[in-house]
Amino acid sequence: MRLPLIAILALATAPVLAQAPTAAPGSKNIAAITGGTYTADPNHTLVTWTLDHLGFTPYTGIFGDVSGTLTLDPKNPNATKVDMTIPVSKVTTANSGLTAHLTRAAKDGGKPDFFGAAAADARFVSTSVVASGQNAKLTGNLTLNGVTKPVTLDVHFYGAGKMPAAMGGKENVGFHAVGTIMRSQFGLGFGLPMIGDSVKLDIAAAFQK
Repeated sequence: MRLPLIAILALATAPVLAQAPTAAPGSKNIAAITGGTYTADPNHTLVTWTLDHLGFTPYTGIFGDVSGTLTLDPKNPNATKVDMTIPVSKVTTANSGLTAHLTRAAKDGGKPDFFGAAAADARFVSTSVVASGQNAKLTGNLTLNGVTKPVTLDVHFYGAGKMPAAMGGKENVGFHAVGTIMRSQFGLGFGLPMIGDSVKLDIAAAFQK
């Protein structure tokens, strides 16, 4: 007796399905955070930036491969410490020409239009945290393009939990943050005022320990 194809597929995939997680390991339950010092997950931490392009459309790019640490005590969230490094030289946009322009060397001994060919990493170091439930105001010093300015981010707890053993078994915690900087304050005024000065930051920050 021949088994229908659907039955054969069901029998073949049953062991795999039985081993698959029944739910995502991360949850919105803040009690899942045990605290301590976490390391940034460079594969899942993204700094997305958006500014106005000629008054016609917003334009977006991304910084990835972010490194750093988060020190967090769930019982005292206002004592949280964040220290993050962003490799500006790895900036990514949807346009290869623009990406090249952002990291292009200066011409004729002048200043580069944007970051230049030897772009220094950016760094954000927290100075204060004011937490309220699952939200917080995170203030810190941002060093970008050789200039340091205070920046405040609105942070929201996104999820926490432990990865399955087959995926490393590490404790993870993640946040979503937004903020705004003025690029001219960091010596990045090329194209003003046709290209916007206000840069919106949208950050997905993932940490592991």
